[in-house]
Amino acid sequence: MLGKRLKKGDTIGIISPSSFIKPEDIKNSIKILKDLGFNVKEGKHIYDKWGYLAGNDIDRANDLMDMFQDDSVDMILCVRGGYGAMRILPLIDFNIIKKHPKIFAGFSDITVLINTIYSKCNFVTFHSPMCNSNLEDKITLESFLNTLTYGYKPFKIKNVKGISNNYLRNLKNLNETSASGILVGGNLSLISGTIGTPYEIDTKDKILFIEDVNEEPYKIDKMLTQLILSNKLQECSGIILGQFTNCTLSNYERSFTLDEILEDRVISIGKPTIINFQCGHSYPRLTIPIGANVSIDCKNQIISVLEPVVS
Repeated sequence: MLGKRLKKGDTIGIISPSSFIKPEDIKNSIKILKDLGFNVKEGKHIYDKWGYLAGNDIDRANDLMDMFQDDSVDMILCVRGGYGAMRILPLIDFNIIKKHPKIFAGFSDITVLINTIYSKCNFVTFHSPMCNSNLEDKITLESFLNTLTYGYKPFKIKNVKGISNNYLRNLKNLNETSASGILVGGNLSLISGTIGTPYEIDTKDKILFIEDVNEEPYKIDKMLTQLILSNKLQECSGIILGQFTNCTLSNYERSFTLDEILEDRVISIGKPTIINFQCGHSYPRLTIPIGANVSIDCKNQIISVLEPVVS
């Protein structure tokens, strides 16, 4: 099953499954989407606020379910991440979602939703920019639109040239040069946070994508070690290291560097690995399909999507 490809005139439903947001924070993105020819339908509770959450759990879950069951909505886009998506997982009826496949997109805290919907409902979801992202970034918007509108046939996602790498600058050994499998993953802290739960990510024979933001090196170490202890890194067929934004320190007198941690915890395992892929919490922010069958070319930093991701 696949969601239908996005076309001008389609309706994009927007929801807030995680942290709250102010209307002015997404006003420009909504305008951009409308100017591109799309209709925008806002969830009932999109601007609710309950502590750091966008309203209470049941209302956020109901907004998600309503958008999937609403036949006038062609695509569902989350407005932001933050925290809270994992709280609504037990409140979601995945059997209903499975009967209404459509494009579902977001990243960061939305990692738990895009991976769980793929695994339980068996259709492709998208690690993509959201309404609070900078859709004026040309490469980010082009990747987003091209994937969702033209992804009805195999295609390639090429890493952006000319963007300065923020880690592993001097790494020579990328292990094997290629691998293939179903693409899964997203934010490292969310992936590690669901291990041991019914929503734990399955990495066996899969391509695992990971990225993170605002985490000190020792926390990256801790989360990667958790993946090692749960056999997640050893079981995957290949790895894509995305953007690790603001995950460095000004002084390393009492710390490993991010490079040292990634080499020790990831590269040393010996899996084919793409590094510095432009996907995560920095720009440009490429859109990638979660649940799609892909192959990775580590030397040239290319993800080849081997099958349609929309119909």
